[in-house]
Amino acid sequence: MGSLSTESVEEFLDSLKQAAVEISNEAELRERLMEAQRWRFAFTTLASNGRSLGIRFEDRSGGSNVEKIHRTFVDFQFPEQFEAAFIASLKASH
Repeated sequence: MGSLSTESVEEFLDSLKQAAVEISNEAELRERLMEAQRWRFAFTTLASNGRSLGIRFEDRSGGSNVEKIHRTFVDFQFPEQFEAAFIASLKASH
């Protein structure tokens, strides 16, 4: 799959933010992802279960960012099923 570099983590999170996804407790999320060997797996875990750490994601676009989010997940080689779950969770929290 893709590179394990921390640069990819930064680019990925910045791409989400450019798609109007607000990240609560972003510093904690970034730190944990940069420490992980498999940051994509760590992201999926934290996106699904990070609320106890204050890690949350909110859609600030009113739903108009779905294509940008899709492109980000494709570019960073995330599984389709996780992308769908992430977008659904954004819609549910909106």
